Amino acid sequence: MTRSEERVVVIGGAAGAWGDSSFAAPQLLDSGRCDYIFFEALAEITMGILTRARAKDPALGYATDVIGMIGRDLPRFVEQGVRVVTNAGGVNPKAAADALRSMAERAGASIRIAWVEGDNLMDRIDEVGALAIAEMSDGSSLVTEPLSFNAYLGARPIAAALGAGADVVITGRCVDSALALGPLIHEFGWGPEDLDRLSQGSLAGHLLECGPQSTGGLLTDWEDMPSWHDLGYPMAECRADGSFVLTKPDGTGGLVDVRTASEQLIYEIGDPSGYLLPDVTCDWRHVELTQVGTDRVEVQGALGRPAPATLKACAQVVDGYKITGLVFIGGRDASRKANRFASGFIRRAEHLLEREGFAGLRDFDIEILGAESTYGPHARAQHTREVIVKVALHHDSRRALRAVVRELGSFGLVVAGLTAGGRGLPKPTPLVRLRSYLVPRERFHPEIYLDGEPVLYQEPTVTLGSASTPKEALPADPVPVDDPVELPLIAVAHARSGDKGADANIGVRARHPDFLPLLKDQVSVDVVADRFSHRIEGPVQRYELPGIDALNFVLRNALGGGGTASLRFDPQGKAYAQQLLDMPIQVPTAWLSHPATAEVAEVQAARKKRGLSPFWKG
Repeated sequence: MTRSEERVVVIGGAAGAWGDSSFAAPQLLDSGRCDYIFFEALAEITMGILTRARAKDPALGYATDVIGMIGRDLPRFVEQGVRVVTNAGGVNPKAAADALRSMAERAGASIRIAWVEGDNLMDRIDEVGALAIAEMSDGSSLVTEPLSFNAYLGARPIAAALGAGADVVITGRCVDSALALGPLIHEFGWGPEDLDRLSQGSLAGHLLECGPQSTGGLLTDWEDMPSWHDLGYPMAECRADGSFVLTKPDGTGGLVDVRTASEQLIYEIGDPSGYLLPDVTCDWRHVELTQVGTDRVEVQGALGRPAPATLKACAQVVDGYKITGLVFIGGRDASRKANRFASGFIRRAEHLLEREGFAGLRDFDIEILGAESTYGPHARAQHTREVIVKVALHHDSRRALRAVVRELGSFGLVVAGLTAGGRGLPKPTPLVRLRSYLVPRERFHPEIYLDGEPVLYQEPTVTLGSASTPKEALPADPVPVDDPVELPLIAVAHARSGDKGADANIGVRARHPDFLPLLKDQVSVDVVADRFSHRIEGPVQRYELPGIDALNFVLRNALGGGGTASLRFDPQGKAYAQQLLDMPIQVPTAWLSHPATAEVAEVQAARKKRGLSPFWKG
């Protein structure tokens, strides 16, 4: 059988987060090419929100808008024979299945719906506590009263539900990539021993799970994107050997090339030699990305090792309250006025709390947006005439924060050019911290229900791997540069950043293999640590992905707690890559005529011609 005659299973990614576009699923259905479409809906922050919703109403606790989008298109799913997988069940998969069943009945759609349970540990706190497990980052003991507590399950319960005849599978917490790996296990019969295939299938899920982020979303070279309004959503054409082609529906906006695929590959990962998932330990260091056509990238080369003996479980814990206020300040020396305002407001807040008998602030964070305060000592903004001042406060008392925030408005009578834009006073919200643990996998027994009836399921016996030492990159050999010229990093690299709890990662890929040795030398751990010294509280680690000419930096404790625990305006480090790309490096003058830098220079010239500031300067 030739490659063109091989059986191909096509999976589409219709949602990268709760709140993703309602245009995604219709677009993938219009293509007429998908065998499966999945909807990824959960993040750590989402689990806490859904838990609170279920506490108020037992019929809630799932991602209602995602279930609604699936329900809207049920007749088309049925007509085309497209099967659906989603983790939108949140903390109440049964309720999500019941809601979708009602939608199907109203639409006259005949469909079989399965749901998967077994990830929720809220009723098993004592059992898990008896294991004496420690929190992964600081070694503290298990929390006793979490807001939510769920483990990341794997792909095999999804495969089993599909094997039992489900047209729609709704899960609670599972790893995002399992939404693609489950269908592939079902279709190709991959067993626990097919480790390289499982790693490839997980990589397919990783490239699909964030929706349009692999089809041009978040692309460093955003000017190369023909449009954003009709951005195409990703599809993976998967083969039995695990290889696949990343693409998108014809006629849609966006872009699929080696840049878009590589940026998503290095998004939100740590050690690429040991990416731990419930079904396999992935090694993606030597993955190969090949442009095989317009908007078509072939992906192969992922390796797998036995799955870990534990599953990751995350608890959400309420730790007081936070409040964030935004005010605008305009006019000459706006940033200087903003700093004086922020200092005055904090001092007044402290006096008020003392006067009213409250404890002092637990923490506060000030950012002058528009004056590049997020860049710390590397800021370059001067003579800023308009800024947004972000003031975030943390306190144990909601009432105390309400009293303090009233004083924001009074400064409108003090600071020239200050206005809140008619926004009104912000309200305190719970500050929720993420606590992560490793729980022995034998403690989990997933349960599957199809149309309300239990499906016989038992986790397969697998050979488990032991914890391995992270393979951090060694310091690089110096690369001498004769006849140097200073350029920003973006001239020879592109990058993407994201979060893992309180940590951040920045993946940096050389625009050409010629550039990689110099990047290894000049973009060192020490350089990155210095660049973000005003942001990080832990070490920086560096890993290599030679298959795609990339480096991955993990910045420990770099997000002020991350997620809903952070007081920062960018609690997920989304801008970190863009900030790093502006750092200066020394390159040979001859590289100015290198084809890879010439393409970037063309964009610079086009921006300059339109009266825009170039995004890098030679």
